[in-house]
Amino acid sequence: MFRGSNLDFEAQCRALAEMGLLAYDLQGPDKFPIMKKYGIVPSMVPGSSPLANGVNDKSLHAEIIKRTHELIDISAAAGAPNLIILSGNRRGKSDAEGMDNTVACLNELKKHAEDKGVTMCMELLNSKVNHPDYQCDRTAWGVEVCKRVASPRVKLLYDIYHMQIMEGDIIRTIRDNFQWFAHFHTAGNPGRNEISIEQELNYKGIAKAIADLGYKGYICHEYSPKVKPWKEALVEAVESCNV
Repeated sequence: MFRGSNLDFEAQCRALAEMGLLAYDLQGPDKFPIMKKYGIVPSMVPGSSPLANGVNDKSLHAEIIKRTHELIDISAAAGAPNLIILSGNRRGKSDAEGMDNTVACLNELKKHAEDKGVTMCMELLNSKVNHPDYQCDRTAWGVEVCKRVASPRVKLLYDIYHMQIMEGDIIRTIRDNFQWFAHFHTAGNPGRNEISIEQELNYKGIAKAIADLGYKGYICHEYSPKVKPWKEALVEAVESCNV
């Protein structure tokens, strides 16, 4: 949301506080002191692996598990509710093999996350446009992982932009699978730009559906403004999801 703003990180946090916004996604522990200064919650902590090299690869499990244990502790200490998990790319793995590997890794981590009250959120991303070969690219696959791990601290990050590209039918999908979703990302489609009347998603309707389900978490606006200045675009995004 601040792409193209030319603000340093402290100025970004100050701007969020002045706008009455509460949280900032995907900022690491080095940024936590500045966020705390302005009362900004680190709502989704970056994970322990690059996007393409994730929990679906058994050869990476030892390293991922070690770092994720560390990040769970760091997140809990900072009051960060969520920690992102990435499936990784398929690289020839079938859905079944990738799921088995993913479940095995998350099973090694879930007790610690439960004890610390941190939710590990595996992100749903599109493999059609932005992230070719990414494995967790469909809601059903991610939900099945969550069912098999069977932990209240293993959920999905439902990225509305990405799933519009892969599946569409956003509101029905959210309603049918809400118990497995702990966090949401937005962006306008096509283009992953600001939320405006020029893109195809009705975020007012989507936000109302989420609110009607009793959601109490955060919705993060993750896009690159294309037409409007960053602040005008962010105000528009917030208003689009204000129900």
